[in-house]
Amino acid sequence: MLVKTENLNNIKSDLHSFRSIVENKPKISFKDLTIEEIANLKISNQPLHAKPGETENHFSLCSKSHLSYSLSDFTVLRTLGTGSFGRVHLVKLNCSGVYYAMKALKKSEIVRLKQVEHTLNEKKILAQVSMPFTVNLFCTFQDSVHLFLVLEYVSGGELFSYLRKAGRFPAEVAKFYAAEVVLAFEHLHERDIIYRDLKPENLLVDSKGNIKITDFGFAKFVPDQTWTLCGTPDYLAPEIIQSKGYGKAVDWWALGILIYEMIAGHPPFFDDDHFKLYEKIVSCKLQFPSFFDPIAKDLVKKLLTPDLSKRFGNLKNGVEDIKLHKWFVGVNWDALLKRNIPAPFIPKLLHPGDASNFDVYVEDYEPYGLPGADLHSELFLDF
Repeated sequence: MLVKTENLNNIKSDLHSFRSIVENKPKISFKDLTIEEIANLKISNQPLHAKPGETENHFSLCSKSHLSYSLSDFTVLRTLGTGSFGRVHLVKLNCSGVYYAMKALKKSEIVRLKQVEHTLNEKKILAQVSMPFTVNLFCTFQDSVHLFLVLEYVSGGELFSYLRKAGRFPAEVAKFYAAEVVLAFEHLHERDIIYRDLKPENLLVDSKGNIKITDFGFAKFVPDQTWTLCGTPDYLAPEIIQSKGYGKAVDWWALGILIYEMIAGHPPFFDDDHFKLYEKIVSCKLQFPSFFDPIAKDLVKKLLTPDLSKRFGNLKNGVEDIKLHKWFVGVNWDALLKRNIPAPFIPKLLHPGDASNFDVYVEDYEPYGLPGADLHSELFLDF
Protein backbone atom coordinates (compact mmCIF):
# COMPACT_ATOMS: atom_id res chain seq x y z
CA MET A 1 0.00 0.00 0.00
CA LEU A 2 1.22 3.46 -0.79
CA VAL A 3 2.53 5.31 2.24
CA LYS A 4 0.38 8.38 2.73
CA THR A 5 1.82 11.81 3.28
CA GLU A 6 0.13 12.70 6.55
CA ASN A 7 2.52 15.46 7.60
CA LEU A 8 1.40 18.03 5.07
CA ASN A 9 2.44 20.84 7.39
CA ASN A 10 6.03 19.74 6.93
CA ILE A 11 5.95 20.20 3.17
CA LYS A 12 8.29 23.00 2.20
CA SER A 13 6.97 26.45 1.30
CA ASP A 14 5.84 27.52 -2.16
CA LEU A 15 8.33 26.67 -4.93
CA HIS A 16 8.30 30.27 -6.15
CA SER A 17 9.80 31.44 -2.88
CA PHE A 18 12.70 29.02 -3.01
CA ARG A 19 16.30 30.10 -3.37
CA SER A 20 17.37 29.59 -6.96
CA ILE A 21 20.63 27.71 -7.10
CA VAL A 22 20.61 27.75 -10.87
CA GLU A 23 20.42 31.54 -11.19
CA ASN A 24 23.76 31.90 -9.39
CA LYS A 25 25.42 29.05 -11.28
CA PRO A 26 24.23 29.23 -14.89
CA LYS A 27 26.47 26.36 -16.02
CA ILE A 28 25.24 23.92 -13.40
CA SER A 29 23.37 20.78 -14.49
CA PHE A 30 20.79 18.81 -12.54
CA LYS A 31 23.23 15.95 -12.14
CA ASP A 32 25.50 18.18 -10.04
CA LEU A 33 22.79 18.71 -7.41
CA THR A 34 21.78 16.70 -4.39
CA ILE A 35 18.13 15.73 -4.02
CA GLU A 36 17.82 18.30 -1.23
CA GLU A 37 19.05 21.01 -3.59
CA ILE A 38 16.66 19.84 -6.29
CA ALA A 39 13.81 20.43 -3.84
CA ASN A 40 14.93 24.05 -3.55
CA LEU A 41 15.22 24.84 -7.24
CA LYS A 42 13.28 27.64 -8.91
CA ILE A 43 12.96 26.42 -12.47
CA SER A 44 11.48 27.96 -15.58
CA ASN A 45 9.69 25.83 -18.16
CA GLN A 46 12.76 24.98 -20.22
CA PRO A 47 12.62 22.03 -22.63
CA LEU A 48 14.51 18.83 -21.98
CA HIS A 49 17.49 19.02 -24.34
CA ALA A 50 19.45 16.02 -25.48
CA LYS A 51 23.00 15.35 -24.42
CA PRO A 52 25.17 12.53 -25.78
CA GLY A 53 25.29 9.52 -23.46
CA GLU A 54 25.91 5.83 -23.34
CA THR A 55 23.55 2.92 -22.85
CA GLU A 56 24.40 0.62 -19.97
CA ASN A 57 25.00 -3.07 -20.64
CA HIS A 58 23.34 -4.84 -17.72
CA PHE A 59 23.76 -8.47 -18.63
CA SER A 60 26.69 -10.86 -18.80
CA LEU A 61 25.75 -14.35 -19.93
CA CYS A 62 29.16 -15.96 -19.29
CA SER A 63 29.22 -19.26 -21.19
CA LYS A 64 25.72 -20.36 -20.19
CA SER A 65 22.30 -20.00 -21.73
CA HIS A 66 19.99 -17.86 -19.62
CA LEU A 67 17.80 -20.98 -19.33
CA SER A 68 20.45 -23.01 -17.52
CA TYR A 69 21.25 -20.86 -14.47
CA SER A 70 20.42 -22.05 -10.96
CA LEU A 71 20.75 -20.79 -7.40
CA SER A 72 24.28 -22.19 -7.12
CA ASP A 73 25.47 -19.81 -9.85
CA PHE A 74 24.82 -16.80 -7.59
CA THR A 75 26.14 -15.49 -4.28
CA VAL A 76 23.38 -13.93 -2.15
CA LEU A 77 24.73 -10.71 -0.57
CA ARG A 78 21.96 -8.82 1.23
CA THR A 79 18.23 -8.05 1.24
CA LEU A 80 17.01 -5.07 -0.78
CA GLY A 81 13.31 -5.31 0.09
CA THR A 82 10.60 -7.53 1.51
CA GLY A 83 7.00 -8.26 0.54
CA SER A 84 4.03 -10.57 1.07
CA PHE A 85 5.54 -13.49 -0.85
CA GLY A 86 9.21 -13.21 0.04
CA ARG A 87 12.07 -10.78 -0.50
CA VAL A 88 14.42 -9.26 -3.04
CA HIS A 89 18.17 -9.85 -2.66
CA LEU A 90 21.28 -8.30 -4.10
CA VAL A 91 23.18 -11.19 -5.69
CA LYS A 92 26.36 -11.59 -7.71
CA LEU A 93 26.77 -13.93 -10.67
CA ASN A 94 29.81 -16.02 -9.78
CA CYS A 95 31.19 -16.47 -13.29
CA SER A 96 31.17 -12.75 -14.17
CA GLY A 97 30.97 -10.74 -10.95
CA VAL A 98 27.95 -8.85 -12.32
CA TYR A 99 25.34 -7.79 -9.75
CA TYR A 100 21.64 -8.58 -10.07
CA ALA A 101 18.45 -8.32 -8.00
CA MET A 102 16.99 -11.73 -7.21
CA LYS A 103 13.30 -11.89 -6.31
CA ALA A 104 12.55 -14.94 -4.13
CA LEU A 105 8.85 -15.82 -3.91
CA LYS A 106 7.52 -18.49 -1.56
CA LYS A 107 5.24 -20.87 -3.45
CA SER A 108 2.99 -21.61 -0.48
CA GLU A 109 2.29 -17.90 0.05
CA ILE A 110 1.57 -17.36 -3.64
CA VAL A 111 -0.94 -20.19 -3.53
CA ARG A 112 -2.48 -19.11 -0.21
CA LEU A 113 -3.03 -15.56 -1.46
CA LYS A 114 -4.32 -16.83 -4.83
CA GLN A 115 -1.63 -15.08 -6.83
CA VAL A 116 -0.51 -17.97 -9.04
CA GLU A 117 -1.86 -16.42 -12.24
CA HIS A 118 -0.33 -13.01 -11.43
CA THR A 119 3.04 -14.60 -10.73
CA LEU A 120 3.08 -16.59 -13.96
CA ASN A 121 1.98 -13.47 -15.83
CA GLU A 122 4.85 -11.51 -14.30
CA LYS A 123 7.44 -13.98 -15.57
CA LYS A 124 5.83 -14.23 -19.01
CA ILE A 125 5.59 -10.46 -19.44
CA LEU A 126 9.10 -9.73 -18.17
CA ALA A 127 10.44 -12.27 -20.65
CA GLN A 128 8.83 -10.33 -23.53
CA VAL A 129 9.52 -6.75 -22.43
CA SER A 130 12.83 -5.01 -22.98
CA MET A 131 13.18 -1.24 -23.07
CA PRO A 132 15.25 1.41 -21.24
CA PHE A 133 12.63 2.29 -18.63
CA THR A 134 11.56 -1.15 -17.44
CA VAL A 135 13.56 -3.58 -15.32
CA ASN A 136 14.85 -6.35 -17.56
CA LEU A 137 14.69 -10.06 -16.72
CA PHE A 138 17.94 -12.08 -16.73
CA CYS A 139 16.75 -15.59 -15.84
CA THR A 140 14.34 -17.62 -13.68
CA PHE A 141 14.58 -20.89 -11.78
CA GLN A 142 13.00 -22.57 -8.74
CA ASP A 143 13.62 -24.94 -5.87
CA SER A 144 11.06 -27.00 -3.94
CA VAL A 145 9.91 -24.00 -1.88
CA HIS A 146 10.64 -20.81 -3.85
CA LEU A 147 10.44 -19.25 -7.29
CA PHE A 148 13.35 -17.01 -8.29
CA LEU A 149 13.39 -14.15 -10.80
CA VAL A 150 16.82 -12.65 -11.44
CA LEU A 151 16.54 -9.08 -12.72
CA GLU A 152 18.98 -6.33 -13.56
CA TYR A 153 20.11 -4.52 -10.44
CA VAL A 154 18.96 -0.89 -10.33
CA SER A 155 21.24 0.61 -7.71
CA GLY A 156 19.75 4.07 -7.11
CA GLY A 157 16.83 2.87 -5.00
CA GLU A 158 13.17 3.88 -5.15
CA LEU A 159 11.98 7.23 -6.51
CA PHE A 160 9.62 7.16 -3.53
CA SER A 161 12.56 7.65 -1.14
CA TYR A 162 13.82 10.73 -2.99
CA LEU A 163 10.34 12.21 -3.24
CA ARG A 164 9.79 11.87 0.50
CA LYS A 165 13.19 13.43 1.26
CA ALA A 166 12.49 16.37 -1.03
CA GLY A 167 8.85 16.81 0.04
CA ARG A 168 7.88 17.47 -3.56
CA PHE A 169 9.59 17.89 -6.92
CA PRO A 170 9.77 21.03 -9.05
CA ALA A 171 7.60 20.67 -12.15
CA GLU A 172 10.62 20.23 -14.45
CA VAL A 173 11.93 17.34 -12.35
CA ALA A 174 8.48 15.72 -12.28
CA LYS A 175 8.27 16.20 -16.06
CA PHE A 176 11.47 14.21 -16.63
CA TYR A 177 10.24 11.17 -14.70
CA ALA A 178 6.70 11.43 -16.09
CA ALA A 179 8.05 11.51 -19.66
CA GLU A 180 10.02 8.31 -19.08
CA VAL A 181 6.89 6.63 -17.67
CA VAL A 182 4.97 7.75 -20.79
CA LEU A 183 7.53 6.01 -23.01
CA ALA A 184 7.42 2.86 -20.86
CA PHE A 185 3.62 2.71 -21.01
CA GLU A 186 3.68 3.34 -24.75
CA HIS A 187 5.98 0.33 -25.14
CA LEU A 188 3.80 -1.89 -22.93
CA HIS A 189 0.50 -0.82 -24.47
CA GLU A 190 1.79 -1.49 -27.98
CA ARG A 191 2.12 -5.09 -26.78
CA ASP A 192 -1.35 -5.11 -25.16
CA ILE A 193 0.15 -5.13 -21.67
CA ILE A 194 -1.48 -3.13 -18.87
CA TYR A 195 0.85 -2.38 -15.96
CA ARG A 196 -1.78 -1.58 -13.26
CA ASP A 197 0.58 -0.78 -10.38
CA LEU A 198 2.19 2.60 -11.00
CA LYS A 199 3.41 4.38 -7.84
CA PRO A 200 6.70 5.98 -6.71
CA GLU A 201 7.71 2.78 -4.87
CA ASN A 202 7.72 0.89 -8.17
CA LEU A 203 9.98 3.36 -9.95
CA LEU A 204 13.66 2.61 -9.40
CA VAL A 205 16.44 5.07 -10.22
CA ASP A 206 19.41 3.68 -12.13
CA SER A 207 23.05 4.71 -11.90
CA LYS A 208 22.55 7.45 -14.50
CA GLY A 209 19.42 8.87 -12.87
CA ASN A 210 16.81 7.39 -15.22
CA ILE A 211 13.80 5.52 -13.89
CA LYS A 212 13.02 1.84 -14.34
CA ILE A 213 9.55 0.44 -13.71
CA THR A 214 9.70 -2.65 -11.52
CA ASP A 215 7.29 -5.18 -9.99
CA PHE A 216 5.17 -6.56 -12.83
CA GLY A 217 3.07 -8.71 -10.48
CA PHE A 218 -0.17 -6.98 -11.55
CA ALA A 219 0.76 -6.59 -15.23
CA LYS A 220 -1.45 -8.45 -17.66
CA PHE A 221 -1.99 -9.05 -21.37
CA VAL A 222 -5.28 -7.30 -22.12
CA PRO A 223 -6.12 -6.92 -25.83
CA ASP A 224 -9.56 -5.58 -24.96
CA GLN A 225 -10.89 -5.49 -21.37
CA THR A 226 -10.42 -7.10 -17.97
CA TRP A 227 -12.37 -6.92 -14.70
CA THR A 228 -9.83 -7.85 -12.01
CA LEU A 229 -9.75 -5.59 -8.95
CA CYS A 230 -6.07 -4.99 -8.22
CA GLY A 231 -3.59 -2.17 -7.74
CA THR A 232 -2.66 0.38 -5.08
CA PRO A 233 -5.77 2.08 -3.58
CA ASP A 234 -4.60 5.70 -4.11
CA TYR A 235 -3.88 5.00 -7.78
CA LEU A 236 -6.99 3.00 -8.76
CA ALA A 237 -9.03 4.40 -11.63
CA PRO A 238 -12.79 4.87 -11.09
CA GLU A 239 -13.69 2.13 -13.55
CA ILE A 240 -11.69 -0.42 -11.52
CA ILE A 241 -13.42 0.59 -8.28
CA GLN A 242 -16.85 0.42 -9.95
CA SER A 243 -16.15 -3.12 -11.20
CA LYS A 244 -16.49 -2.08 -14.81
CA GLY A 245 -14.54 -3.66 -17.62
CA TYR A 246 -11.38 -1.64 -18.13
CA GLY A 247 -8.35 -1.44 -20.40
CA LYS A 248 -5.15 0.54 -20.93
CA ALA A 249 -6.78 3.82 -19.86
CA VAL A 250 -6.27 2.86 -16.19
CA ASP A 251 -2.51 3.32 -16.63
CA TRP A 252 -3.02 6.86 -17.92
CA TRP A 253 -5.21 7.66 -14.92
CA ALA A 254 -2.36 6.40 -12.71
CA LEU A 255 0.07 8.66 -14.59
CA GLY A 256 -2.11 11.62 -13.65
CA ILE A 257 -1.97 10.56 -9.99
CA LEU A 258 1.82 10.21 -10.18
CA ILE A 259 2.33 13.66 -11.73
CA TYR A 260 0.08 15.21 -9.09
CA GLU A 261 1.92 13.44 -6.25
CA MET A 262 5.37 14.39 -7.51
CA ILE A 263 4.49 18.08 -7.78
CA ALA A 264 2.16 18.41 -4.77
CA GLY A 265 3.98 16.03 -2.43
CA HIS A 266 0.88 13.91 -1.82
CA PRO A 267 -1.70 12.10 -3.99
CA PRO A 268 -4.88 13.98 -4.95
CA PHE A 269 -7.13 11.49 -3.17
CA PHE A 270 -6.25 9.94 0.17
CA ASP A 271 -8.04 8.64 3.25
CA ASP A 272 -7.24 5.97 5.84
CA ASP A 273 -10.71 4.50 5.22
CA HIS A 274 -10.60 2.76 1.83
CA PHE A 275 -14.32 3.16 1.25
CA LYS A 276 -14.06 6.93 1.74
CA LEU A 277 -10.98 6.97 -0.48
CA TYR A 278 -12.85 5.18 -3.26
CA GLU A 279 -15.75 7.63 -2.95
CA LYS A 280 -13.31 10.51 -3.42
CA ILE A 281 -11.76 8.86 -6.47
CA VAL A 282 -15.12 8.17 -8.12
CA SER A 283 -16.42 11.71 -7.46
CA CYS A 284 -13.06 13.06 -8.70
CA LYS A 285 -13.24 16.54 -7.14
CA LEU A 286 -9.72 17.69 -7.81
CA GLN A 287 -8.11 20.41 -5.71
CA PHE A 288 -4.66 21.76 -6.50
CA PRO A 289 -2.22 23.59 -4.20
CA SER A 290 -1.63 27.21 -5.18
CA PHE A 291 1.97 26.45 -6.20
CA PHE A 292 0.97 23.68 -8.65
CA ASP A 293 2.32 24.35 -12.16
CA PRO A 294 -0.68 25.54 -14.23
CA ILE A 295 0.39 23.74 -17.41
CA ALA A 296 0.96 20.51 -15.52
CA LYS A 297 -2.45 21.04 -13.89
CA ASP A 298 -4.08 21.10 -17.31
CA LEU A 299 -2.54 17.74 -18.23
CA VAL A 300 -3.46 16.19 -14.87
CA LYS A 301 -7.08 17.25 -15.37
CA LYS A 302 -7.09 15.62 -18.80
CA LEU A 303 -5.73 12.38 -17.33
CA LEU A 304 -7.85 12.34 -14.17
CA THR A 305 -11.26 12.35 -15.75
CA PRO A 306 -13.70 9.48 -15.03
CA ASP A 307 -15.14 9.99 -18.52
CA LEU A 308 -13.17 7.57 -20.70
CA SER A 309 -14.29 9.41 -23.83
CA LYS A 310 -12.31 12.44 -22.61
CA ARG A 311 -9.32 10.87 -20.86
CA PHE A 312 -6.01 11.59 -22.56
CA GLY A 313 -4.26 8.44 -23.73
CA ASN A 314 -7.62 6.82 -24.45
CA LEU A 315 -8.69 9.03 -27.34
CA LYS A 316 -8.27 8.63 -31.09
CA ASN A 317 -4.64 9.83 -31.06
CA GLY A 318 -3.70 7.61 -28.13
CA VAL A 319 -0.44 8.45 -26.39
CA GLU A 320 0.28 11.25 -28.86
CA ASP A 321 -2.27 13.47 -27.11
CA ILE A 322 -0.10 13.20 -24.00
CA LYS A 323 3.26 13.60 -25.74
CA LEU A 324 2.03 16.64 -27.65
CA HIS A 325 0.51 18.33 -24.59
CA LYS A 326 1.98 21.76 -23.90
CA TRP A 327 3.56 20.57 -20.63
CA PHE A 328 5.83 18.32 -22.70
CA VAL A 329 6.65 20.94 -25.34
CA GLY A 330 10.39 20.83 -26.04
CA VAL A 331 10.87 17.25 -24.89
CA ASN A 332 13.03 15.36 -27.37
CA TRP A 333 11.29 12.00 -27.12
CA ASP A 334 13.77 10.13 -29.33
CA ALA A 335 16.73 11.39 -27.30
CA LEU A 336 14.92 10.59 -24.06
CA LEU A 337 14.31 7.01 -25.21
CA LYS A 338 18.03 6.68 -25.90
CA ARG A 339 18.74 8.09 -22.42
CA ASN A 340 20.68 10.98 -23.95
CA ILE A 341 19.03 13.63 -21.79
CA PRO A 342 20.75 14.41 -18.46
CA ALA A 343 18.71 13.20 -15.49
CA PRO A 344 17.69 15.60 -12.69
CA PHE A 345 20.21 13.99 -10.36
CA ILE A 346 22.64 11.09 -10.28
CA PRO A 347 22.53 8.72 -7.27
CA LYS A 348 25.67 8.54 -5.15
CA LEU A 349 27.24 5.14 -5.77
CA LEU A 350 30.68 3.89 -4.79
CA HIS A 351 30.68 0.75 -6.95
CA PRO A 352 28.27 -1.33 -9.11
CA GLY A 353 27.12 -3.41 -6.13
CA ASP A 354 26.55 -0.45 -3.81
CA ALA A 355 23.25 -1.00 -1.97
CA SER A 356 23.37 2.09 0.26
CA ASN A 357 20.27 3.55 -1.41
CA PHE A 358 18.13 0.72 -0.05
CA ASP A 359 16.91 0.17 3.50
CA VAL A 360 18.71 -2.34 5.71
CA TYR A 361 16.73 -5.47 6.63
CA VAL A 362 17.23 -8.24 9.17
CA GLU A 363 18.55 -11.27 7.29
CA ASP A 364 16.19 -13.74 8.96
CA TYR A 365 14.96 -15.65 5.91
CA GLU A 366 15.05 -19.43 5.54
CA PRO A 367 17.96 -20.84 3.51
CA TYR A 368 17.23 -21.45 -0.16
CA GLY A 369 17.86 -24.59 -2.16
CA LEU A 370 17.32 -27.13 0.62
CA PRO A 371 16.08 -30.58 -0.47
CA GLY A 372 12.44 -31.37 0.17
CA ALA A 373 9.08 -32.22 -1.38
CA ASP A 374 7.63 -29.70 -3.82
CA LEU A 375 3.96 -29.53 -2.89
CA HIS A 376 3.08 -27.06 -5.64
CA SER A 377 5.16 -28.29 -8.57
CA GLU A 378 2.14 -28.76 -10.86
CA LEU A 379 1.18 -25.10 -10.55
CA PHE A 380 4.54 -23.76 -11.64
CA LEU A 381 5.56 -26.05 -14.49
CA ASP A 382 5.69 -23.05 -16.84
CA PHE A 383 7.87 -20.93 -14.57
